[in-house]
Amino acid sequence: MFCGVALGGETGVDAKELHLGMVNAQSGPAADLGKGMLAGAQAYFQRINAVGGVHGRRLSLVVRDDGYEPARTARLTEELIASRRVFALFGYVGTPTSRAAMPATLAAGVPYLFPFSGAEVLREPLHRWVFNVRASYFAETELLAAHMTEELKLSRVALLMQNDSFGETVKGGLAGALLKRGLRVEGEARILRNSLEVGEAVRQLLPSQPQAIFFVGTYKQLAAAIREARALGMQARFFSVSFVGTDSFIAEAGTDAEGVYISQVVPSPDDTRLPLVRDYRADMRGPLGYASLEGYIGAAVLVEALRRTGPQPTRAQLVEALESMDLDLGGFRIRFGPKDHQGSDAVYLTRIEQGRAVPVLQQP
Repeated sequence: MFCGVALGGETGVDAKELHLGMVNAQSGPAADLGKGMLAGAQAYFQRINAVGGVHGRRLSLVVRDDGYEPARTARLTEELIASRRVFALFGYVGTPTSRAAMPATLAAGVPYLFPFSGAEVLREPLHRWVFNVRASYFAETELLAAHMTEELKLSRVALLMQNDSFGETVKGGLAGALLKRGLRVEGEARILRNSLEVGEAVRQLLPSQPQAIFFVGTYKQLAAAIREARALGMQARFFSVSFVGTDSFIAEAGTDAEGVYISQVVPSPDDTRLPLVRDYRADMRGPLGYASLEGYIGAAVLVEALRRTGPQPTRAQLVEALESMDLDLGGFRIRFGPKDHQGSDAVYLTRIEQGRAVPVLQQP
C-alpha cells in the first residue's frame, strides 16, 4: 500500500511512482473541460511512462470529480493532501474551484500547477506554489475587445456572465478593455454556475439592444443562450473566452455556433505545422480538442520540470526548476521566472465556421 513518502524523500514520491492529484469536473455541465484536461495529460504521461517514466518513476494521477462545485473542490483537495499525500496538484478546472482549493494548497506548501483558468487570483499577487501555463483572462478580453470594436466596428456591448468569481474576473477584463476604447458595458445579466436556466437573463439584455454579447460561462449555457437570443429576434454577435470549451460548444450548439468568436490560449489542435500538435495527435486515443491539448501541454511542462529536479525530487526543487524554465515545446513557448509564474501570454482568436474553429488572427 502506498504510504506517500520515499525513504529520505518527499511526500507523494516512492521508489517506483510519483503521485499527482487532479480535482476537476468529471461530471455535470462542465464535464467535457475536466475530461479533456485529464485525457490530454494522461496521453502525455503514458508516452513518458512507456519509456520508463521520469528518473525511473512512473507518473500516476489520482483523479477526483468536483462537478465544478467549489465546496467539493475544497473538500476533495484537503482529502488528497491529507490522506494520499500527493507530490503536486495539477490540471484543476475553473476560477471558483481554484479559489476554493488554494487555501489548503498554500498552507500545506503543495505546488498548484497549470489550472484551466485565466483568473487574476492565480496570478496576482504571485504565490510561490502556483504556476500558470495559459494566458490570463485579461489578455483574452483585450484581444476580443480589440477585434470586436476595431475590426467589426461594434460598440454596443452587453455582458451575460456566470454569477461568481469567474464572471467577475472576466467582467473586469472586459470593462477595462472597453474603457481604453471609450466604451462601456451597456447591459449586464447573470446566470448561476452549472444552471441551464438562461432565458430570463437573456431577456434582461433586450433593452440595451446589443450588437455584441460577451458571454462568460460554459458550453451548454452558451448554446442555450444563443438559442434563446435567436428566439427573441436578437441579432447580436456572441463572443467568449476560452473557458467556454470550444469543441464541446460546437457539438452542443450545432448550426447555432456559426459566427461565434472564441479566444484560445493554446494553438489549434488541427495545426499540424507544429511539432507539438503532431505529437499530441499521435499520442491521443480519444477526441481531439483545445482542452485536451492544454492538458497535454501542462503535462509536458511538468515532466520537463521533474526531469530537472533530479532523482530525489522535492517540492521546493520543483518550484526552482519551473522558475528557471525557458522551453519550446515545438511551436509553443513556455517561460517562467522567479517573479513570473505565467508561462505563456499567447492568445489566438477563432471564429466558428461550418462546425470548425477557424483562426482569425494571432497574438503570439
